[in-house]
Amino acid sequence: MKKKKIIVNCVLAILLLIIPLVNFNTYANVFATDSLSGKARVLMDFGTGQIVEDYNSTKRLPIASVTKITTLLLAFEALENGTLSLDDKLIASEHAASMGGSQVFIDAHSEYTVENLLHAIIISSANDASVVIAEEIGGSEEGFVKMMNNKAQELGAENTNYTNCTGLPSANAYSCAKDVALIMRELVSYPQYFEISKIWMEDFEHPSGRITEMANTNKLLRSYEACDAGKTGSTNEAGFCMSATAKKGDMRLIAVVLGAENSKDRFETCKNMFNSGFANYESTKLIDSKEILEDIPEIKKAKNNAEFVAKEDYFTLNKKGENPEISISYEFENLVAPISNGEVVGKIILTDKDNIVLKEIEIISKTDIEAKSYKDLLDEIASNWTI
Repeated sequence: MKKKKIIVNCVLAILLLIIPLVNFNTYANVFATDSLSGKARVLMDFGTGQIVEDYNSTKRLPIASVTKITTLLLAFEALENGTLSLDDKLIASEHAASMGGSQVFIDAHSEYTVENLLHAIIISSANDASVVIAEEIGGSEEGFVKMMNNKAQELGAENTNYTNCTGLPSANAYSCAKDVALIMRELVSYPQYFEISKIWMEDFEHPSGRITEMANTNKLLRSYEACDAGKTGSTNEAGFCMSATAKKGDMRLIAVVLGAENSKDRFETCKNMFNSGFANYESTKLIDSKEILEDIPEIKKAKNNAEFVAKEDYFTLNKKGENPEISISYEFENLVAPISNGEVVGKIILTDKDNIVLKEIEIISKTDIEAKSYKDLLDEIASNWTI
């Protein structure tokens, strides 16, 4: 009996020696994997478009109302190019009013503003409001669906096919986690989307005076502080789906989960993916398109000061503790005034440690740069003249 006790104590002693040497990150990763669900999922860095977590990301699956991120993307593009205005009043068709599923119960032949319809789509995932918008932009829902598929192809979403603008069950409708992330990345570039996405409760007022109460379907807004937008979807065929975005500091992530077993699982999976991404990676903005470039070359015949900026931002994504070895150089054209606002005047070249070009970004003028007149040149000579 005494011998057995000694053996047990020896085993305990060995364990105490081993435990400090164990890498607990291994166990943390196992726990994180166990706490993820869904038939497919992906975690994407917004700044670079890089995928940092992937499970069945190209598997074709139904995505239910997550479909509406493309409906919304086309709507915001229409607002941007002026073919649609928030104040526009659209007449709801009988087809739009007949939609089932999530809806705000619009009245056929009644007028609704684009702004109110967008609120209904983003906050309560309204199918009827989606069709009203689709018919206005595409001429019909069928015409709009063609635009949706064209946009998906344009963005490189190769495993996506839409058959309606709502995500209601349809035989040949599908997408994949990676494609959803690609499209979501485009959508979140519109500030107006975030303004509406953060609304938790709101009344949808009909022309008749009737009120439909709307509640946001994205519960992550309340349970995950960094989350500021997202789109849910669920049907019997698709299961529970989610596309969400969250931001901490300069880093924004996009999480997608498709085919979760229940609503709680999809939200928890997004949270866990976000936590993993923010804990292990960091995003650095190397080029900021809002910053005026310094040390620019002299502009011949320029009458006023120049302000040059990069045409777009450039981010890097790396694991925490690792620094990217990237060199930045500038090339300018022969700069002679006049130069117009928005005119390309050079480029920024980013190269890696092996001198391989990673990216070339155009440099544009932020202002109109006037050329000195003949009189300006004479005045300048006179001011510098000494006797």
